[in-house]
Amino acid sequence: MSEETFVIHGGVPLRGTVRPGGNKNAAIKMLPACLLVDEPVVLHNIPRIRDVDVVIAMLRELGAEVEWLGDSSVRVDAADAIAPDEPVPFAQEIRASFVFAGPLLGRFQRAVLPTPGGDVIGERRMDPHINALRALGAEVQFADGVFSMQTRGLKGAKILLQEASVMATENAILAAVLAEGTTVIDNAAGEPHVQDLCHMLNGLGGKIQGIGANRLLIEGVQRLHGGEATVSADYMEVASWVAAAAITRGEIRIQDAAPQQMIMAQQVFARLGIHWDVAGPDIVLPAAQELRIQPDIGGRIPIIKAQPWPAFPTDLMSVAIVVATQCEGAVLFHDWMYESRLFFTDRLMRMGARITLCDPHRALVQGPAALKAVGMITSPDIRAGMALVLGALAADGVTRIANIQQIDRGYEKVEEKLTALGADIRRVTKHSEAVE
Repeated sequence: MSEETFVIHGGVPLRGTVRPGGNKNAAIKMLPACLLVDEPVVLHNIPRIRDVDVVIAMLRELGAEVEWLGDSSVRVDAADAIAPDEPVPFAQEIRASFVFAGPLLGRFQRAVLPTPGGDVIGERRMDPHINALRALGAEVQFADGVFSMQTRGLKGAKILLQEASVMATENAILAAVLAEGTTVIDNAAGEPHVQDLCHMLNGLGGKIQGIGANRLLIEGVQRLHGGEATVSADYMEVASWVAAAAITRGEIRIQDAAPQQMIMAQQVFARLGIHWDVAGPDIVLPAAQELRIQPDIGGRIPIIKAQPWPAFPTDLMSVAIVVATQCEGAVLFHDWMYESRLFFTDRLMRMGARITLCDPHRALVQGPAALKAVGMITSPDIRAGMALVLGALAADGVTRIANIQQIDRGYEKVEEKLTALGADIRRVTKHSEAVE
């Protein structure tokens, strides 16, 4: 595949209407959930992104029939699916591949999966997953980078997650929904994508209570039936469009933005001087945002800290940092979850941002800074990649962003949506760039 880059001419205010894609983190968990069912399941609002392509490829390797119905609906028929004796190809490409463990154990009583891949933003231990699956009755062995799991029948259990891990919660849910008896998951994650998964399973005959809370009660059922489910809007993408409009001094309407999922993000953006209006299911960002950081009581520098849902999510830290570079004042960002999340800030510093990386988990941002294009920069992961796109949109000059396949993993048609809003952005291959 040819190497592709984004070429962005910055300084153009964004204006118009945009519709976000479906929640990436919901889609790549709801698709594997179809393995629990021996009847067809149709999922709507599935984003056309690389991570979804990988999950679909894995489903097909397992014998499931997967068919796109139009632009954003997918029909999965896992009636003839099987559990593999060896790791499925493509599984190491994304971290979400490990969520196949739950449905494979739940329906087939065995699973073989490699250590998952994904973004290099810090160590993300597998212990919470394994401990939860073992509590439900799975035997797990690990050797040479491969997890081999089997069970004589999963049974309900009381599970206290050592951390509110999203994927560990999802794996436990997927394993427990067909387990015999009752499962209680405490310290469960409650993010919108976890809620989407639970609502999907309930629609297929599951019995899950406490959706969105930190305690889930799951009554195991003997089987699930076919049906349909819809992925909610990707609140990470919604926040990215808010940020893009604000730092380019534009004004946009985000359609079907699920504003009820944006309450904490709205509070954090307000601390950066950004405000929006809610019009039914839409979010409307007016022009002329103040972009001034609101200090804490006594004039102290405020701290924006990543926390589990419903607090400010770690995946929005990169976007918020870029916004802060354009705001008057100072703010400290603290991401205690991932020790490499903030390392992308060196690219922003090259562009003129005033950022002090205090340690791997904390960055002090002082603004406003006039960003300038510096030629080629590289996207290290999904969220940092989108943050660099935002920085390029606000910068003076032409910025080239490499490794954009990372951005494609999580954002659907990003350059097409930005172009429709008036941005000057092109996707070019290494060959076409050479002949210009």
